[in-house]
Amino acid sequence: MILCLFGESCTGKTSLLNLLKKQRDLSSYNGKDYLKLAKTESEARIRFQEILNNTSENELVVYVTTEKEDLQLLPKNTIRVYVTASLEVIKERFSMRMHGNLPKPVEMMLEKKHGTFDQMAYNVRLSSMDLNQNLEILLNLIDTK
Repeated sequence: MILCLFGESCTGKTSLLNLLKKQRDLSSYNGKDYLKLAKTESEARIRFQEILNNTSENELVVYVTTEKEDLQLLPKNTIRVYVTASLEVIKERFSMRMHGNLPKPVEMMLEKKHGTFDQMAYNVRLSSMDLNQNLEILLNLIDTK
């Protein structure tokens, strides 16, 4: 089974992955991790798609991404989980990553990117406000497939 957690930065995708790792045996890829699979980006993308396409029903592979174009790498049977948060929450979390400072250009970039995944196809949409509740939703989703 392949599960993709996607959405903007600072919505809780990696936090969900870390909680999920404590509950299930899984392989995970985050962002452009797949580039380590080969010497060139095109080769790495092909290799990553091969890995995903050869994932058995008994395996769990979780891919976390903030890039819309990376969603094209996913096989059709991937469970797509859109993780979202309000712009205010995203700004607050991003500010914490930057030691309490959110420069105006970064704030403007976050504002511009906010909502860019809203039109993407997904199986489940999660708000990042309650990680434990979202974990339970993911576990139920995994257990029923």
